Amino acid sequence: MRNTVIFGNWKMNKNKKETLDFIKEVDKLVAKTNTVAGIGVPFIYLDEARKQAKNVNIIAQNCHFEASGAYTGEISIDMLKDINIDTVIIGHSERREYFNDTDADIAKKVKKLIDNNLTPVLCCGETLSQYENKETIAVVKKQLLENLSLIEKNNVEKVIIAYEPIWAIGTGKTATAEIAQNVCKEIRNIISENFGAKIADKVIIQYGGSVKPNNIAELISQPDIDGALVGGASLDPKSFLELL
Repeated sequence: MRNTVIFGNWKMNKNKKETLDFIKEVDKLVAKTNTVAGIGVPFIYLDEARKQAKNVNIIAQNCHFEASGAYTGEISIDMLKDINIDTVIIGHSERREYFNDTDADIAKKVKKLIDNNLTPVLCCGETLSQYENKETIAVVKKQLLENLSLIEKNNVEKVIIAYEPIWAIGTGKTATAEIAQNVCKEIRNIISENFGAKIADKVIIQYGGSVKPNNIAELISQPDIDGALVGGASLDPKSFLELL
């Protein structure tokens, strides 16, 4: 039985007070749900947020694959481990598009996270033109197989996969539950064909892309959707609790 996992990705939003106020408001109530809940807060608030949160998982929005070195502005996995962060979002379409994260880079991040016993939340998804040209499955398959290429077969089940159609991120457009389910089912099939059915059955697959309280129930009721990676709707505490 796979857990239901709902993570918020705050991106470049909220200051320290807003971050701590949010956690104070939602943390006790999260304990009353049966959902694994987490928030990807900005890097500079990770430590204080983690210390305040008792029930909400505090997760990082990115990392570098090198342990240290001349990588100005980057954050290493060792730095995240030092403040007890154990889950990291990688491969988000914004990282791919704006910061030139390649599939090869993301594969290195997956490997380093797994080697350090941290959980990668691996994002994949297609552009609007790719969707319209019916290239979704081919694009997602290419991303996943390259992104998972450096880890041992039995470690694939430790990776959370987040399917996020780029055309639905922050646009107000949402893939219908049927579209989201079909792609997430294909993702599970890709994992099964390349790493085995038992592993595929254990992999948690989230959907992300304009997820809101009014559509999340239908989305995660689908057999191959195990939760959500949520942007804007995770910024407001009431909205976040409604999602849970």
